[in-house]
Amino acid sequence: MTRDAITWFEIPARDIERATRFYEALLDKTLRRETMNGMQLAVFPRADDGVSGCLQAGPGAPAPGSATLVYLDAAPSLDAVLARLPQVGGKVLKEKTALPPGLGFFAHIEDVEGNRVGLHAPA
Repeated sequence: MTRDAITWFEIPARDIERATRFYEALLDKTLRRETMNGMQLAVFPRADDGVSGCLQAGPGAPAPGSATLVYLDAAPSLDAVLARLPQVGGKVLKEKTALPPGLGFFAHIEDVEGNRVGLHAPA
């Protein structure tokens, strides 16, 4: 099965309600509000198997203006990708972390250019 290269994105927001209203009006779509690990999220709608992302505010969220965080597909094994990271010159910024049941795992890395990138995989 072919998978999309991008699996998720996060857009930082100082004022999550203001940002949610902006994107809902701009795109004429309703964003789903959630809280995960103390962070407030407003999740963009997606097709059944499509890529989605969210607005993010709260403790641990990147500062607005710092950058949108893109998550790349690391399937089938996040552990295997993270094991190769030091060999190719990258470093782990956030260790492998479990998402809610059924959503897999993620980690944050720094690439050789200093970019913060997310990785996501089901295992």
